[in-house]
Amino acid sequence: MMRSANPTLSEKSFAGYGRVMEAGEAMTIQGTVNKTGFLLILTVMAAAWTWNMFFTAGNPAAVMPYLWGGAIGGLVMALVTIFKKNWAAFTAPIYALLEGLFLGAISAFFEAQYPGIVIQAVGLTFGTLVALLMAYKSGLIKATENFKLGVAAATGGIFLVYMATMVLGFFGVGIPYIHGSGIIGIGFSLFVVVIAALNLVMDFDFIEAGAAAGAPKFLEWYGAFALIVTLIWLYLEILRLLAKLSSRR
Repeated sequence: MMRSANPTLSEKSFAGYGRVMEAGEAMTIQGTVNKTGFLLILTVMAAAWTWNMFFTAGNPAAVMPYLWGGAIGGLVMALVTIFKKNWAAFTAPIYALLEGLFLGAISAFFEAQYPGIVIQAVGLTFGTLVALLMAYKSGLIKATENFKLGVAAATGGIFLVYMATMVLGFFGVGIPYIHGSGIIGIGFSLFVVVIAALNLVMDFDFIEAGAAAGAPKFLEWYGAFALIVTLIWLYLEILRLLAKLSSRR
């Protein structure tokens, strides 16, 4: 049974689809890579727009509607894509654009407070992507069942912590230490970055398995969407970690 810690890629993602025998109609790794690149371009374009708006207006309020609209709209489109995988060719690009609006705005906020932090976060994110892809292809990292279960359990634990933080925040209560810039907070962020990065390995393995199984062509869009979800999470966690480190200087 295939498992992935990425919530967009479960063992049921390719279930119910028979093997496609016609040439050009089956999912391929190259096709997924191409679509991932396209979604990245859309994300960057939208992010650049809200980024420029922030620094041109010089007023954070100017981008707040796009920040919240992108975050909430992106979540809605992500859920639609997860439950309607055959719509991914349409919903994944919309998701990328909405998340781009959010990322551009939130990145600008961090950059205004810690100059230079965004380019570092972007470089580390893509550096991690390349390094893990090479390690996976070389066999240095293998997505065994125990490995998958461990990463899935850690990802679920992180999700519960973040949900608890959000719920307690409504009552003015915060979880001590882990969100601060102390040793515990930095250690927690490092742990989350590692788990987010390892989710990329799960995604590589799952997409490779889908291509080998001859899944339908439209699932290339879904696989690309899943990779973008993980990359965005990894970038945000690296950005948060760098902010904690910068605040200690």
